[in-house]
Amino acid sequence: MKLFKLQCLKFLWTLKPPNSPFHGHPRLLSSDVYSQYESIRRGKQEIPKYFNFASDVLDKWSEIEKAGKRLSNPAFWWINGKGEEVKWSFEELGFLSRQVANVLTKECGLQKGDRLIVILPRIPEWWLVTVACMRAGIVLVPGVSQLSAKDILYRLQASKATCIITTDKLAPAVDSVAPECQFLKTKLMVSKGSREGWLNFSELYRNQAADHSCVKTRIQDPMIIFFTSGTTGSPKMTQHSQGSLGLRPLLSERYWLDLTPSGTIWNTADTGWILTSIASVFDPWAFGSCIFIHNLPQAEPSVILNTLCRFPIDALVGAPTLFRMLVQNDLSNYKFMNLKYCMSGGEPLNPEVMEQWKSQTGLDIHEVYGQTETGIICSVFKGMKIKPGSMGKAAPLYDVQIIDKNANILPPGQQGEIAVRSKPIRPLGFFSEYVDNPKKTAESECGDFYVTGDRGTMDEDGYFQFIGRGDDIIISAGYRIGPFEVENALIEHPAVVETAVVSSPDPLRGEVVKAFVVLSPAFSSSDLKSLTRDLQDHVKKTTAPYKYPRKVEFVQELPKTVTGKIKRNELRNKEWGRM
Repeated sequence: MKLFKLQCLKFLWTLKPPNSPFHGHPRLLSSDVYSQYESIRRGKQEIPKYFNFASDVLDKWSEIEKAGKRLSNPAFWWINGKGEEVKWSFEELGFLSRQVANVLTKECGLQKGDRLIVILPRIPEWWLVTVACMRAGIVLVPGVSQLSAKDILYRLQASKATCIITTDKLAPAVDSVAPECQFLKTKLMVSKGSREGWLNFSELYRNQAADHSCVKTRIQDPMIIFFTSGTTGSPKMTQHSQGSLGLRPLLSERYWLDLTPSGTIWNTADTGWILTSIASVFDPWAFGSCIFIHNLPQAEPSVILNTLCRFPIDALVGAPTLFRMLVQNDLSNYKFMNLKYCMSGGEPLNPEVMEQWKSQTGLDIHEVYGQTETGIICSVFKGMKIKPGSMGKAAPLYDVQIIDKNANILPPGQQGEIAVRSKPIRPLGFFSEYVDNPKKTAESECGDFYVTGDRGTMDEDGYFQFIGRGDDIIISAGYRIGPFEVENALIEHPAVVETAVVSSPDPLRGEVVKAFVVLSPAFSSSDLKSLTRDLQDHVKKTTAPYKYPRKVEFVQELPKTVTGKIKRNELRNKEWGRM
């Protein structure tokens, strides 16, 4: 990957980032690191060759903390609604994560560059594992906690992961597929109990020393691999580097979060998605802020609203579904303790929801737009004029344009593909590649641009508006769902001869999965309501439950091209009333 040269982007950083650990504390940092950061910020020097977020950021905040230069705000604050609470300072985070790093390297034998799959809910251990992987140079592969045995098998085989960490709830699913995973050597379970063939994570790390030395990592070394759904085939492995996730927020974070060391942010996304890595790890901690987590098994509006009233949360990040649920309550009954800044991303937010939230709370909702491959692409920054229906302006580091199919830049107001300039210099926040898939990596670009697959427009002021997906990806309640995965699950059922899956509008989730199903003659006289439930349950058991079709329509045949390809766009247009 070509290293990003700041001097090539004239729009970057006209203001000094006042809350960065590299600013205002030169005596607490080595003079070469401080001067190097200042040179980078001013565009006089290229990105450094080596960087590690744990040692270069988290440990620096720990030093600042111990020197009494940071307020007593915790670095990490976790609750579960059952009376349990965890608070860590940066120093405690460092101590505990070093212990976990020793577990991974000494007890599990993992080395720099090895891959580790972690499938954990929103529990403190997920954050310890994430930081420990940074310290040891181990590549983290996060997964959502709803994954099925089939999903886990695919991820283990595709990633060639040598270790997996999960809960006792998912351990049986892992054991059912482990014999088919030749690279898997070690299984760690976060549990109070034990299981044959598994190491107990909690017991191991508490007995470890905390004298681990952070490995030296290059800026382009792989850090995290996210599995992201596509329109065809299985999910792709999207690889991010130390630089694209770790160094990027030091240069651009304030434009979408603008947190301070005294601030507290609560992001409600699942641990398997990039938004959690961005909004619940790298970006807040880059500026020394507190990350607040409530381990909610399900999104319960009353619990969320009461949490905002009881805890000093400054910033809230959630999918539009979250805000759609919250505005259905009488918000006059709730007095938020400290909430000042609300952000929504993952899918477009309805302007009427923004208006309802504003009228009842006095707070604006700032939209952000991004992808697994790029992180945040556009945002309505703090202080920026809000245009309902717009997802803001291009984020720093990115030259975002609307282009046609030949990569020509289109004028304001004209609809086209949302794209980010990737040549001649690849932006710092970009993914490195789709692992083991050079064809897909190459296909993600058109001319000098990375193409998002989303269509939109840009107005005269530089605000972007999302029009819709250019492909068949379904984004429901912030979850990206590939139709291929759902169709594969459905076709395994004996009642299904053929099926096509598309998005369908939904007032709460924005859009949901809808399946058009051609039945086998043997099931043509079945009770369709009962069969619908059977098909839905089958999908829930076969793949991650959030992917199941909430709507099912039985048809005699599916529309096809002369070459036999299913016309999903025709079905989708019918659903959305665009015929």
